[in-house]
Amino acid sequence: MSRLLHVTAGPYAPPVPVRETTVVAADGARVHVEVHGPEDAPAVVLVHGWTCSTAFWAAQIRELAADHRVVAYDQRGHGRSPANPACGTEALADDLEAVLEATLAPDEQAVIAGHSMGGMTVMAAATRPRVRAHAAAVLLCSTGSSRLVASSTVVPLGEGRVRTWLTRRILGSRAPLGPVTPLARRILKYGTLGPGSAPDVVEACARIVHACPRTVRHAWSQVLDLLDLDHGVRELRMPVEIVVGTADRLTPPVHGRSLAATLPNCVGLTELPGVGHMTPLEAPELVTGKIRALAATYVTAGRTEHAGRTEHAGRTERAGRINRAGRAEHAGNAVHAVPAEPAVPAVPAENAVHAIHAESAVHAEESA
Repeated sequence: MSRLLHVTAGPYAPPVPVRETTVVAADGARVHVEVHGPEDAPAVVLVHGWTCSTAFWAAQIRELAADHRVVAYDQRGHGRSPANPACGTEALADDLEAVLEATLAPDEQAVIAGHSMGGMTVMAAATRPRVRAHAAAVLLCSTGSSRLVASSTVVPLGEGRVRTWLTRRILGSRAPLGPVTPLARRILKYGTLGPGSAPDVVEACARIVHACPRTVRHAWSQVLDLLDLDHGVRELRMPVEIVVGTADRLTPPVHGRSLAATLPNCVGLTELPGVGHMTPLEAPELVTGKIRALAATYVTAGRTEHAGRTEHAGRTERAGRINRAGRAEHAGNAVHAVPAEPAVPAVPAENAVHAIHAESAVHAEESA
């Protein structure tokens, strides 16, 4: 039984961060944060999706960290961020706000890239002044704002009540899939990746997703089932670009097109033929290029060029500078950064992967 959280070699092996810290959000949730790249470089913040971790962004981090300061964090309950009873869109927004406040200077802006639930995190935080102040531009990868279950094509049936009912049962399943086996890879590939995905992409995806605790996967599946962030889309007034795969079964292209039509300042919609839901893994060069181009266009200064940057130098010792309960420098909504805890042990492989892949893939194979 595999207990690896991610692959350890090749382009999808996570780079070693310059430093790591833990940020404590408003409700006490502890969020694991990694920082990569030069301190004085333009900033990029990466927000992963459901059942993933910072390892999901390995390819982007490796390329961007050469000339960008890349901040990546584990969503609560994922990766090295402990689970928390609070699961919901407000909690996602709290965590993003916490990370931005703890890693960026008060007047510093960054490109925020969100994949799947990470994109939904950005939508959930769209009305928050601190998030707006820090977001120079946004990249939304393979995401949607509502009707996720009804529009999913994981179950190979026409849209309707039967497909929605089956999809809800699959998405909300608590059943573990066990170790990363050849069958598990086939199931995962069916549910989340394009049909032409290379073996190394499938392996990297499987290691990451299988590491997510099934209790966490189930808890957040309930949030995604009821998701309605259409109002947040209309509040994303910064430049926003969208990337989606045409073979995405979880958030099909209809979501990307709807976002593009609703966003006040959409600067591009790219549909990638044959690519599935995991666009940063399946099309790493394109996604990295989109982030780099947004940073070049909209992030005008590196960290040291911002007024007051010197008081924020030495990021490792900076933990503890913010407290949402009341902070001298920034009254009001704040968060508290604390020194990082040691990494938790790898999650047992019996912890589930996306249950969506299991049942529908098996049905698909049986009917083939």
